[in-house]
This record gives sequence, structure tokens and C-alpha cells, in this order.
Amino acid sequence: MRNDSRLSRMLHVLLHMARHEAPLTSDAIARMLSTNAVVVRRTMAGLREAGYVRSEKGHGGGWAIAADLTKVSLLDVHRAVGGPRIFAIGNENLNPDCAVEKVVNDALEDALHQAEALLIERLGAVSLAELARDFDARCATAHHR
Repeated sequence: MRNDSRLSRMLHVLLHMARHEAPLTSDAIARMLSTNAVVVRRTMAGLREAGYVRSEKGHGGGWAIAADLTKVSLLDVHRAVGGPRIFAIGNENLNPDCAVEKVVNDALEDALHQAEALLIERLGAVSLAELARDFDARCATAHHR
């Protein structure tokens, strides 16, 4: 099964946008991500609706950051791009009266709820500004080598 990479791909784009003076066109972003500009526009639309980016048409137009990076978390971006449920693992409910199925489902549900709560907490605790600082620090370290 292929992983859903919308979150990581859009975080990648947002960090580039945060460090780029001019707006980035859908074509430029599509080349960066090895995808189609239509896919970029569709995905970026959720970020625009959330107020994290803005788009300008015409010569010199494109996509630009519209939000304070300190106020946007990784979880916010996940939700804005229409990311999937945190986990695709689920229970089988073919035989709801089966005691074995009930025991298995209860065990899985508890573990999945705990894991999802932890992941949501962690994604919500990291801002785009923190990623941008880490990116800047890596660039500075690489530049001094």
C-alpha cells in the first residue's frame, strides 16, 4: 500500500515558500514535487482556504505564505490538505456477536486511540516556524563545512 505523502510534501513546499522572496508558481511547485500543476493547485486550495497561503494570478503571481509560521502547526497543515485519517488500520465487524471479534476489536481500538492521540498531540506541538528554524540551522551547518 502506498503511503499518503500530502503532509510531508506540503510541508516541503511551505518551507521553500517561507524562504523564497517571490511567489512560487504551480508549475514550479509541481516540478519540485515531480507531479502535475493541477494536483498542486488542488492541494494548495485547502491551504488557501485555511488562510495559510494566498495565490495571485498573472505575471509575477503564484503561491505565497499568508500566515504567521509560529501559529501554524503540522496538524493544521494535515487538516488543511485533507489528509487521511491518522491510521488506516481498523476493526472488522463482520460478526458483532462473536466474543473473539469483540476482544480483538477492544484491544485494537484502545491501542489505536492511544497512538492517534499521541500523534495528534505531537503534530499539534510543532509549528512551521520550528521546521523553518531547523531548516535554517541545517543550511548554516552545511554552508560552514
